Amino acid sequence: MSSSPPRPALPGYNEAAGFVAAHAAELRKVPPPVETVELAQVQGRILAHPLAADRDQPPFARSTRDGFACRAAEASRHQPLAIAGATRAGLAPSGPLPPGAVWEIMTGAPIPAGADAVVMLEHVEAAAGSVRLLPPRTVQPGENIVARGAQARAADEMLPAGTAIHSAQIALAASCGYATLPVYARPRVAILTTGDELVPVASSPAAGQIRNSNGPMLAAMVSAAGGEPWVLPTAADTPQALDAALSQAAQADMLLITGGVSAGKFDLVEPALARIGARFHFTGLRIQPGKPLVFGELPGSTTTSVQNENSTKCYFFGLPGNPVSSAVTFLLFAAPILAALAGSRESSPRFALAQMASSPVDRGSKPGLTRFLPAFCTFKSIDGHLPQVAFVPWQGSGDLTALARSNCFLVVPEDAHGLKPGSIVRILLP
Repeated sequence: MSSSPPRPALPGYNEAAGFVAAHAAELRKVPPPVETVELAQVQGRILAHPLAADRDQPPFARSTRDGFACRAAEASRHQPLAIAGATRAGLAPSGPLPPGAVWEIMTGAPIPAGADAVVMLEHVEAAAGSVRLLPPRTVQPGENIVARGAQARAADEMLPAGTAIHSAQIALAASCGYATLPVYARPRVAILTTGDELVPVASSPAAGQIRNSNGPMLAAMVSAAGGEPWVLPTAADTPQALDAALSQAAQADMLLITGGVSAGKFDLVEPALARIGARFHFTGLRIQPGKPLVFGELPGSTTTSVQNENSTKCYFFGLPGNPVSSAVTFLLFAAPILAALAGSRESSPRFALAQMASSPVDRGSKPGLTRFLPAFCTFKSIDGHLPQVAFVPWQGSGDLTALARSNCFLVVPEDAHGLKPGSIVRILLP
């Protein structure tokens, strides 16, 4: 009696993450199409061309304090210096600084020619028409002044292509006169939920049914990660329904499928993917939750891909149907591919260090699996300590309440047998 060949060992988290990162690196070699967007609408988009300074930044030497522009050597002698003029922000000085004098100046105002320092208002003694730097204080050349061009010279690159645009980048672009910015087109991400048990959010579930929570959750996560979500109707657990849904979804730049990827009688997603010529990179890995995750490529997607007009594949992820599993596996694996499709220079999951709070994590320890458990991190530093993180009790990967009460995931290495209070741990950030 012949036996079936042994199945290959499941990859661990690090191996699978490295494999996904390699695919993301290849995707970044082919930039997406570019579109021009009003500055008010670019939050969260990815810069397509470098942002250059239109003039020196700052365009003039400016004061960082309210006080008196002076020559440092003269002020440091502690002799009274006549007030020769005054300038506030928005106005240019009416002339150069005369010898033996100071110039009253406000924060942000241009420095008059001849001055090389600014003494702060609270560091001088004022008399009628003059001021004196209080001894024993002295002032050095350049003190409280930002020199012209200290941040950038005209035509210098301020931000490289591939930068995610948020409030600070918007402010910088505005300061350089950009009313619009060239950004990469958002990749279209098809979201296909599967399962006879799912009903629309507004429906009243019958016995044995649940509302579709993964669709709205993943749509929000896709938007936050820089994609354009395309939520498809839920597919029933039949080969015919899955074939029809996958045929439509393959027109996207990336496909997320939830449910139907385990080994049960009605887990029909992998056979359906195989029927349309999918190439599987891995089908399962050693993590919890999310062990049944499937990653691969669909062929022949040329209709709407934002990568380029010659694109011939669509990456897909078969995410486990339980919502915590879907959220974890999206952050760890789907989000890096999506970021690369969007043109971002950064396409790695976001991890941080924290310190375990009082509750140990040792119950249900599963050596051999890297675990990502719902947790809540208090992001404040007290006396130099790391942020404090605590495990959020959960009832398994279907526990939406625990997921909603968490703000990160606690990472338990596969060789760990528990995490003790006070230990330094890694957390996965959304």
